[in-house]
Amino acid sequence: MNGAQVVVKTLLEEGVDTVFGYPGGSALPLYDALYEARGALRHVLTCHEQGAAHAADGYARASGRVGVVVATSGPGATNLVTGIAAAYMDSTPLVALTCNVPLSFLGRDSFQEIDIAGVTMPITKYGYIVKEPGQLADTLRAAFAIARSGRPGPVLVDIPRDVAEAADVPDGGRALYTPPRIDISRDAAARVARALAKAERPVVLCGGGVVSGGAGGALLALAERLDAPVCATLMGLGAVPWNHPLFLGLAGIHGLPEANRALAECDLLLAAGTRFTERMAGGRADFAPGADVYHIDIDAAEIGKNIAPRDSLIGPAGPALEAVLARLERGDAKPWAGGFTPFADRPAPAPDDPRGLIRALWRHRTPDMTVVADVGQHQMWTAQAYGFDRPRGFLTSGGLGAMGFGMGAAVGAALARPGTRVALVIGDGGFHMCMAELATAVALGLPITVFVLDNGGLGLVRQLQDKEYGGRRYAVEPGWRTDYVGLAEAFGAKGFSLTDMARGDEIIPAALATVGPGVVHCLVGGDGDVSIDN
Repeated sequence: MNGAQVVVKTLLEEGVDTVFGYPGGSALPLYDALYEARGALRHVLTCHEQGAAHAADGYARASGRVGVVVATSGPGATNLVTGIAAAYMDSTPLVALTCNVPLSFLGRDSFQEIDIAGVTMPITKYGYIVKEPGQLADTLRAAFAIARSGRPGPVLVDIPRDVAEAADVPDGGRALYTPPRIDISRDAAARVARALAKAERPVVLCGGGVVSGGAGGALLALAERLDAPVCATLMGLGAVPWNHPLFLGLAGIHGLPEANRALAECDLLLAAGTRFTERMAGGRADFAPGADVYHIDIDAAEIGKNIAPRDSLIGPAGPALEAVLARLERGDAKPWAGGFTPFADRPAPAPDDPRGLIRALWRHRTPDMTVVADVGQHQMWTAQAYGFDRPRGFLTSGGLGAMGFGMGAAVGAALARPGTRVALVIGDGGFHMCMAELATAVALGLPITVFVLDNGGLGLVRQLQDKEYGGRRYAVEPGWRTDYVGLAEAFGAKGFSLTDMARGDEIIPAALATVGPGVVHCLVGGDGDVSIDN
C-alpha cells in the first residue's frame, strides 16, 4: 500500500463510514485512495471546507462517533479553522485530515503551503505533522484515541503529499497513545453525597458533559432521590426530558425565570459537565450566591477556573454521578421543588412571539427529529421554548457561537441519523453565511427543513446596540432583498412562505412532510428580544 491507502485502511479500522471534505492538488493521493474504497467509505463533497468541518461536527454530535473532515493544503486547510474551533469549544470528537505540500517544499512559501498544525495549535487537543510514511497508521490511531477519550475534542493530522504517495508503507502496530485511566474518587463521592443529604434546597445543573457522556439517566435518578429541581445549560438541553416534573429548563443569562430563581435560592448546587462560562454564570460574583457549589467534570482544568467550588469530583459524568448516588442515603423528602413551575407547565408563548413559532415547530415535530440551531436570537428562542426529549437531539454552536454553523451541521446530523428529519432554525444573517450547503443537502436528498427566521438583519447584535449604545444601530440592517422561496427552488429545494406567524400550525406540518430539503421563510419582525420575564 502507499501512504494514502494506509490512511483509508486505518479510517475503516476505526469504524469510519463517512468523511466530509473538499479536494485539491495536495489531497489528490488521498482522494485516489478514497475512490478505491468508495464502496465502504462514503465521501460527502460540500460547497466549502467550513461547511465540511461543521458537517463532521454535526455528524459527531448527532451520532456520538468521531467526525472526520478532509481538506487540501493552504486555503483548504485554513477554511477548516472555524469548524475546528467550534468543535474544540463544545468538546466534539473530530479528526481533521489536512494534506500539505511535499516535505521538501515546507518552509519555502510554496504554493498553497501553510503551517496548519501551528495555526490550529490553540484549538485542538493535539496536532500531528506526519513526516515518516511508516508513522501514518499509528498516528491516525492515536488521533482517534485522543479525540474520543477524556474530554472529547478535535485532533489535526497534517499529511505532506510525498508521505501520502510513498510506496510500500507498513500499517503500523505501535501504540503512540494510551488514554489515561480515570478513577472516580470514593472519598470525594462520599463527601458530595453527605453534603447533598444535608442540603435543604439542592439544585442540579446539567451541562453538555452529561449529554456527551450519556449520563442523563444517572443525573435524573440522583435528582429524583433528592427531589431537587434540575436546570440545564445550553449544551445540556435534551439530557433530561422536557416533561419531567423536576425540569425547569434553560438557565443562564438568557435562561428561564424559574430556572434562574432556583439557582438564586438554592443552598447547594451540584453541577455536572459544565464550564460555568459567563453565558451561564453571568458576572460570577452573584451566581448562586447562597449555595455551596459541588462540581463534577471530566477535565480537572475546569475545576475552579470560573466558579470556585466547595468540593469537586473528577471523572466522566455518568460514573461520577452513579458513585454519588450509591452513597446517598434516602433521607427525609425536601420537596422545595414544588415551589417552582416545571418547564412543561409554562404558559404557551403568544402566536405572534417568535417563541410561539418555535413552540408550533415542537407541536408538529416528527418522530426522533433532530433540531439544529444556528447562532443568534433564534438560537435562544429555540432553547427557551422547544421541548427537547432526548440527548443529542439539539445541536448548536454554544462555546464559539459560530454563525454559519447551521447548514453544515444539519447535513452531518441528517447523515448520522438516516431516516429521521432534521429541522434547522436559522436567522437571515446566518443563512446568508452558509446557504451554499443547501446545494449539498439537495444533492444528497436529505430530509432537512430550514426555518429562516427573518428579522431583517443581525437581530442579537441589533438588540445589544439598542440596549448598550442607546439605539445607535450600525451595520446590522443590510437591506437584503432575498427571495427565500425562489432561492430554495433555484437550489432544487421546496420553498414555503410564512409571513404570518399565526399560520405556523398550517405551514409547518406541510414543510416537515416534504421529501428532501425544504426552506420556510418565517417573517418575525425586527424588534424581537431574547429577554424573558415570565
